[in-house]
Amino acid sequence: MEILERLLEAEQEMTCYVGGKGEFDAICASAVRTLKHRHPDKAISLVLVLPYMEQRLNTDKEYYESSFDEILIPIELAGIHYKQAITACNRWMVDRADCLIAMVWRDHGGAYQTLKYAERRRKQIFRVGHEK
Repeated sequence: MEILERLLEAEQEMTCYVGGKGEFDAICASAVRTLKHRHPDKAISLVLVLPYMEQRLNTDKEYYESSFDEILIPIELAGIHYKQAITACNRWMVDRADCLIAMVWRDHGGAYQTLKYAERRRKQIFRVGHEK
């Protein structure tokens, strides 16, 4: 939360992308909602970015519409095999972000690959939690 507060100090607006695929995404989304509550004078947007359409969006429509400012399935991911879609979605978010907040404690897996991609793209990275 303190990272988000620091980033917001000099800004009047902020867009936060989350993938909605795991516990860390849920923690981040909750932190952004808290930030929005603390700073109603600032334009803070919480965007759920998914690699493909998921039934949960229909099943729990009210939850998603009330929890996120926008739900986005990037057109650029159309036609990508579903096994590669999450990686492509993570890269899509990194490409559009100014910075990345990451919790990575293994040197393999999707989160690690996304972190390495952000490093190659020279994004500002804030590492939290468990570090190897």
